[in-house]
Amino acid sequence: AWLEMLERYGKEYPKEAGQLQHIMKGTLPDGWDAACKEFPADPKGLATRQSSEKVLNMVAKGIPWLLGGSADCAPSCLTLLAGEDDFMAPSTGWGNYGGRNLHFGIRENAMGSICNGLALSKLRPYGSTFMVFSDYMKPAIRMAAIMEVPSIWIYTHDSIGVGEDGPTHQPIEQLTSLRSTPGLLTFRPCDANEVLEMWRFVAEHNHLPCALCLSRQGVPTLDRSKFGAASGLRRGAYVLADSHPEPEVILMATGSEVSLMLEAHEHLAKEGVKVRSVSMPCMELFTSQPVEYVRSVLPDAVRARVSIEAATKEPWMQWIGLDGEHVGMITYGASAPVKRLHQELGFTKEEVSAAARRVLSREPRAVDSYADVERQWKKRKSFT
Repeated sequence: AWLEMLERYGKEYPKEAGQLQHIMKGTLPDGWDAACKEFPADPKGLATRQSSEKVLNMVAKGIPWLLGGSADCAPSCLTLLAGEDDFMAPSTGWGNYGGRNLHFGIRENAMGSICNGLALSKLRPYGSTFMVFSDYMKPAIRMAAIMEVPSIWIYTHDSIGVGEDGPTHQPIEQLTSLRSTPGLLTFRPCDANEVLEMWRFVAEHNHLPCALCLSRQGVPTLDRSKFGAASGLRRGAYVLADSHPEPEVILMATGSEVSLMLEAHEHLAKEGVKVRSVSMPCMELFTSQPVEYVRSVLPDAVRARVSIEAATKEPWMQWIGLDGEHVGMITYGASAPVKRLHQELGFTKEEVSAAARRVLSREPRAVDSYADVERQWKKRKSFT
C-alpha cells in the first residue's frame, strides 16, 4: 500500500518525489553544486567562518534537505540559510514546519542529538557553536561516529585567534579531542577555496560525521596559480609550495596558520633552504590515502619537519616524529588583540624559521625547553 501511495505521489508531484528518492538513497541531484563558485585570490581574504557562510548557502540551493542551525550563536557562527524560514510552530508567528533554520538554544549536546536523529531520518543536518564548546557535545559526537551518520558540526572561533575573549573561549585541546574520535572527519581549512572544496566533499559524503573548524579572524585567499590547487583537500593533505623538487625540510600547517607557514617558507627559501610547505586540512583523509601518495607529500627521507598549528601537538607526532618540532600551544591563551597574542606565543615567521633551522641541525626543541617556556608563561600576569 505504501509503495502504491508513493507511486501516486510521484505522478502527482514528480519534482518532490525525485527529491524524496535522493533523500532515501543518500544521493544528490544532477547539478547540485551549480551555484558553487571559486573565490578570487585576495591578500586580505575572509575568515573561514565567513567563506563557509557563503558556501553553505551555495550548497543549500542544490540540496533542499540540508538544514540546521546553532546553539544560540548563529550571528557569530554565520550558519543561517538566507531566504529560508525558521523551523517553528506556526502558532508562534515566528516560523513554520517547512523552515530550514533551526534554533536549538544554548544546549549543545541536545543540538548534537537532534542532528543525529535528523541524519538517521536521511536529512542532512548541521549544528554549530564555538569550537571550545564542542566539549559539551562529546556524547553526541561519539554516538554519530559509532552509528556512522553524516551529521555536520560547524565549529567557529577555532583558536587563540578569538583574541580578547580570552582563554575561556580560546580552544587549545579541542582539535586533539576531535581528531582522537574514531570515525570522525575533522577539517580545518586554510582559506575560502579550501572551504569550498570542504563543503563539496562533505555534501557528497554520507557515511561519517564531519567537524568543520573555522576561524574567527580573516585569512588570505591564496593565489592558486602560485600554490597547489585547493582540490588537494580531498586527499587530506597536499603540497602547497616547493622551493626545490628535493626538499630538506618540510613545513606543515592547517587553517589560519597556513598563511604564517607560507611567510616562513618564503623567508627560508630566500636564505637558500630547500623547503616544502604542506597544507593538511584533514588528517583522517590523509591517513586513508595510498602509502605512495603519503610518501610523495612527506618523503620518508626528509625527517626535518615542523608542524604549525595553534593547538596541542599530539595529533602531529605521527607526522613530525622524534626529529621534528611543533610550533603550537603548550598552555592556555590570554585576553589580548590577535596580533599581540600571535607575537607573544611564537606564531611568527621568525619563530617558525628558527624551528626549521633547529630540526635541520638535528636539534629540535627538547621537553625541558617546553617546560621552561610554560613556567615563564605562567609567571606572566598580562601583556600590559
